[in-house]
Amino acid sequence: MNEEIEKMTWKEKFWLSRRAFLLWYRECPALLASTALHCLLNAVFPYIMLYFSAQFLNELAGARQKEMLVQKIVILLAAEAVVLLLRAVAFRWKNALTCIYFYDRKRQFDKLLSMDFCDAESSDTQELLREVQQTSKWRNYGVRRVYTQYQQFLEALFQLLGGITLSVSLFRLPVRADAGWLVMLNHPGFIGLLALLLCGVTLVSPWLETIGRKCVLQCDEELKQGNRFFNFFGALMSEDKRALDVRLYGQERFFDQLSTIQNDFGVHSKIARFSRGRMGIAIAASAAVSRIFGGCIYLFVCLKAWGGAFGIGSVTQYIGAVTAMSGGMAKLLELAGDAGINACYLRREFLFLDIPNRMYQGSLTVEKRSDKNYEVEFHDVSFRYPGSEVYALRNVSLKFRVGERLALVGQNGSGKTTFIKLLCRLYDPTEGEILLNGIDIRKYDYKEYMEVFSVVFQDFELLAYSVGQNIAASETYDRDRAESCCRKAGFWERVETMRQGLDTILYKNLSEDGVEISGGEEQKLAIARAMYRDAAFLILDEPTAALDPMAEYELYTRLNEIVEDRTAIYISHRLSSCRFCDEIIVFHEGSMVQQGDHGTLLAQAGGKYSELWNAQAQYYVADAQ
Repeated sequence: MNEEIEKMTWKEKFWLSRRAFLLWYRECPALLASTALHCLLNAVFPYIMLYFSAQFLNELAGARQKEMLVQKIVILLAAEAVVLLLRAVAFRWKNALTCIYFYDRKRQFDKLLSMDFCDAESSDTQELLREVQQTSKWRNYGVRRVYTQYQQFLEALFQLLGGITLSVSLFRLPVRADAGWLVMLNHPGFIGLLALLLCGVTLVSPWLETIGRKCVLQCDEELKQGNRFFNFFGALMSEDKRALDVRLYGQERFFDQLSTIQNDFGVHSKIARFSRGRMGIAIAASAAVSRIFGGCIYLFVCLKAWGGAFGIGSVTQYIGAVTAMSGGMAKLLELAGDAGINACYLRREFLFLDIPNRMYQGSLTVEKRSDKNYEVEFHDVSFRYPGSEVYALRNVSLKFRVGERLALVGQNGSGKTTFIKLLCRLYDPTEGEILLNGIDIRKYDYKEYMEVFSVVFQDFELLAYSVGQNIAASETYDRDRAESCCRKAGFWERVETMRQGLDTILYKNLSEDGVEISGGEEQKLAIARAMYRDAAFLILDEPTAALDPMAEYELYTRLNEIVEDRTAIYISHRLSSCRFCDEIIVFHEGSMVQQGDHGTLLAQAGGKYSELWNAQAQYYVADAQ
């Protein structure tokens, strides 16, 4: 990582930072405005105190005019009140928008949802996203860092400008002519020497700080791996789905052994050696240089006050002002170095955000038909997953009849799920074409085409929202329609036992009153959700996998009521369910090897369907007779 930063030009670093800043500006300009106002008022407030404190001390050490003291106190209190009030308003405004600070995670999720599914599913994409998220979470680098740098830049800039404003007179006010050797402080050469010292410290201190930070980058790969281990084992101890295995098999022992498995944060790790070596030395030297300069400033100001250049009260003003001026300038230079380091992480994050969409986005409107009269045809379709030379599907040709109940069967890896992914256009065929009502599906508007399908995948997910919201996949919904879908899916009896009915929150992630439901109940609810969408095609992947035999039987007896006039497609390993279907498609090693109804396929001795049926016959032969 360190070598990568060294190879980047400052021009590239600048344009990456500029792009990230403009990204923040487009997403939430009000946050940048509120931050700027808050930083300005934050910088002004201590200088008001510093200036008036000096005035009070000078007055008390001088004429001690009561009226002048009262006047200055009134002005101070009024100025403080105004600034404090405005600062509170700006802080509240900024605070109300700070949720945008975590917007990088939403930005990443939005990108995942908008990119081609083949890229979202890619292991390379997932690896890149993990690196971006770990960097953002662990070290706060990436696009998120640019907002932090923007805030720190404004703070340093206002600090520098305020320090310059209050310290100009320090160099202009001369020591009295009768001050002896202290008169040398008036000499331009001495002032120039002090300015060189100021610039030197201002350059050296942040330079040393940047050297220390760069050491951390050399540990980036090791620390990234260490974070993965800690994140995994932290989840291992807290996830409900793992709780039984952890307890029964004593898997907590792995957590106890973590230090022997992964020791990238221990006292003998690379980062620890750097801390004891050049990283620790560089950071300590940076702090030491700043303190030495602070001592020199104290000495210079006190000597000028001793020489009669100004009153004792001004000592506090000048010391505070020059120290702030130097600190502001050093912070600006430090931020320049930090921006250079962050540029490498920005390039990685933009590499993820810039993944192009290669799938053709059509523009044709999908005809909205109340009779759901849609027909789909696979015409000599073959497909290989990206990066693979093996065909997952080969030369598949078939046509769905409207309102048909279609079953897809076959062993694991035979191509059933790939067939569904192509049908839903999560992938495009490598060869051949898929037609909807005679038109290539790639020509349709992608979002409109997706609305033609309702799918219950085997690994579906429900959210910790109300039952009704889960069914509708929306905050608002038609209660009568949600109830009807629940009844058809066989879940309404369970809803009636819940205290708040459709408004009952599921799970306890977001509510202490959340209700836990079984796997079979979750599956029924997922089916109700698919029905609520009222799409022309209903796709069920192992729809009864989590149901008990009675619930499975009830589901299939209500099959016609559930499907209504939709075209239904089932993926199932339980061949007994295929008897409810009009057409059965048998896949084997990526090819469609048989097609027909249950009786026809069973009569084909030596066929794949007959082989699969006989392998399961002992479990349902009595039901088949």
